[in-house]
Formats: sequence, C-alpha cells, structure tokens
Amino acid sequence: QMADPFLYDTGERSHYGCLGHEVQIEHIKAYVCRPSFSTDKAVIVAHDVFGWRFSDIRYIVDLIAGHGYITICPDFFKGTKPWTPTDHWTDFPDWMKNHDPMKVDKEADVVLKYLKEQCGAKKIGIVGFSWGGMAVHHLMLKNPQLTAGVSLYGIIRDSEERYHLLNPTFFIFGEKDHTISLDQIFLLEDKLKQYCEVPYKIKVYPGQVHGFAQLKPEDMKPDDKPYIEEARRDMIDWIKMFV
Repeated sequence: QMADPFLYDTGERSHYGCLGHEVQIEHIKAYVCRPSFSTDKAVIVAHDVFGWRFSDIRYIVDLIAGHGYITICPDFFKGTKPWTPTDHWTDFPDWMKNHDPMKVDKEADVVLKYLKEQCGAKKIGIVGFSWGGMAVHHLMLKNPQLTAGVSLYGIIRDSEERYHLLNPTFFIFGEKDHTISLDQIFLLEDKLKQYCEVPYKIKVYPGQVHGFAQLKPEDMKPDDKPYIEEARRDMIDWIKMFV
C-alpha cells in the first residue's frame, strides 16, 4: 500500500467562497479572478492533482489577484476527473499516465492567447503546485512567452534537458516532503548552476510537507504558519520582480 503523499487532510477542510468567476476558453474551462484596478500583468496558476475546482487553488488564485494580477487557473485536465482524496493510491500511476504534467503546452497556449487578446495582458507569469509545479518546470523550458515561473514542490524528473530554463524560475520545496528527497533538490541546484543562464532560486522550508503552501489560513497549524506565509511572500516577490 503506497503512502498518501499529501500529508495534509483534504477531507476536513474549511469552505471557501470564491471571489472570481468561471469562463470557457476554447476547449477548456478556467477560473479567473481580476484585481480591483486594470492591469496588463497576469499570472496563470497550474493546479495540483485535485484539479481546478479545489478550494485551496481558488484561494491562491484570489490571493495573487489581490496583489494586482489578472489571475487564471485553467482546467489542465480538460474536463476529465481529477484525483480525489477517496481514490486509492495503487491506482495513482495509471491515473498519472492519463494526466501527464509534461503535456500542458496546448492548454498553456490557449490561455496565453486569451490573456493577451481578451484581457490585454503584456507580461504573464506562471505559478504551479505539486502536479502543477511539474507543469511549470516543463513550461519554463519550452514557452518563452512566460516571463517568470514559480514551481512549488513539483517532483523533479532528472535529465539533461531539464535545466535550460528560458526565463527566471523559483523552486519551492518542503524539507519533510517524502515525495521529493533533499538529494534530488541538491542535484537540481547543482545542474542549474552548470546549465541555467537565467536567474533561478531554490528554497527549502524547514519542517514542511508536500502541499504546505496552498493551505487556507484556517487550515494552517500554528507551527507551520510562519513558513507557509513566508513561502507565499517569496512566491509573490518573485512574480513582482519579473512580471
């Protein structure tokens, strides 16, 4: 029996009333939240395995929008069923085969076009969590239209092609994440030093497990709260620096 890699409890979560709205863009739906003033800066949020409707992700979208960005979370699963907390981990590898975080280019292009043509966005960044963190790492290697990326605890796939980032990318990890070892993180750092020609940053947050940075305030444990808040500030600071 595979251990549940998401150590936070997704069943007993507080309700969240969203600030944004849903839109249909070509073949996908998306959740959009706009700031109170007009701006030509936007951020795409890549959700985790629980999909674009998960309240934690919507909370993050609204949070980023509050910092002055048109923020959008598209359904990268294209209407297929996201992973749910009641699914069995033995089925996870099969589910992942049909939900490959490296196959997000088409959806990213659709959303970039929408942001530029419908929302007047000139600079666009991307932030992703877990499954979405892997998607961000992939897109920052492939899509020059994304001016900055933040990948939060995206499992690291090691190969030579993974280090030539096109634009500034920030990697956030939890020290106690049992899906990503510290050895993998050190290797990533080492390889980026060798190959990467744009600004990058790697930061590990003490005592934090996989999924730590997307918790809503009322779901945080007091010991973790300072690290969660720090990770969010760091994420926003990176976006503000480059987008």
